[in-house]
Amino acid sequence: MEDRKKDHIDLAFASQTLTYQLDKRFMYEPVLSKHPQEAIPESTFIGKKLKLPLWVSSMTGGTKMAGHINKNLARACKEFGMGMGLGSCRIILDDDTYFPDFDVRDLIGDDLPLYANLGINQLEILQMGKKTEKINQLVDKLRADGLIIHINPMQEWFQPEGDRLQRSPEASIAQLLEEVDFPVMAKEVGQGMGMESLRSLLKMPLAAIEFGAFGGTNFAKVELLRDKNQPEELFEPLSFIGHDAAEMLNMINQIVYEEKEAIRCKQLIASGGIKSFLDGYYLVRKSVLPAIYGQASTFLKHARGDYEELRKFVQYQIKGLEMAYAFLRIRG
Repeated sequence: MEDRKKDHIDLAFASQTLTYQLDKRFMYEPVLSKHPQEAIPESTFIGKKLKLPLWVSSMTGGTKMAGHINKNLARACKEFGMGMGLGSCRIILDDDTYFPDFDVRDLIGDDLPLYANLGINQLEILQMGKKTEKINQLVDKLRADGLIIHINPMQEWFQPEGDRLQRSPEASIAQLLEEVDFPVMAKEVGQGMGMESLRSLLKMPLAAIEFGAFGGTNFAKVELLRDKNQPEELFEPLSFIGHDAAEMLNMINQIVYEEKEAIRCKQLIASGGIKSFLDGYYLVRKSVLPAIYGQASTFLKHARGDYEELRKFVQYQIKGLEMAYAFLRIRG
């Protein structure tokens, strides 16, 4: 006790806080709960149970490191009860060279959600070539629960090797939903989506919408940096266009309020710029639709090394979420 009190005296000045640092998203209610013991409620996500309201958002595949990362992430999902979206699976549509990088069903287990992933341009190309059977084959060989379609026109426009859309993503996704019998999700990849795009997706029979909001990795910016032949300073302003996760959630809540009977997609993954468990908790609790939150680059940072580093990171998230569920209420 003496040592603890001495620490308190020594650290009192170092731990001063200022009012501008106050997180005003929450009401802190210290009177209403005891210290948490397994306080995080289970989530149901597209028919499967999650122990944490946390999704490993789609990252990458096709390199030796990607295989290591995906396997670490799948192990963490299994241990802690999370869901996972694979990175773009385009590379294994016609060639199984990199298939082991994506083949993680045995690691994650059958009880947790695992989703394959293709870009909207690749979907359009397959549909125009009348080769959509390849999508069924992809989902089958990965033993995935369904498919994520990532919608990334800004990234493709800036990408030196990028494809050009011949029709709207809305049309391609609507066609896909008529052609397949497995669950389909749609997401952006770092710019987010505006009101009318969200309205369109919410009225489709999608299994879920993942935000891919502005504030995390900006793939339009990534492509600008990759292309040395493009005047970055001229096009860079476009890379700052988009919508963050809080804005997207507010728009979705408004759409659901205004057009409740027309809403067919009823699950969300709030992702993009989610820096901490508090960001995720806030969005999940504020959503009027059932929601979990997703992270990509934050997981990537901890998944490149040994598994124990990733394991500790998830344990810290759990500890923080337990306190949040016990003592924090959302303002407004």
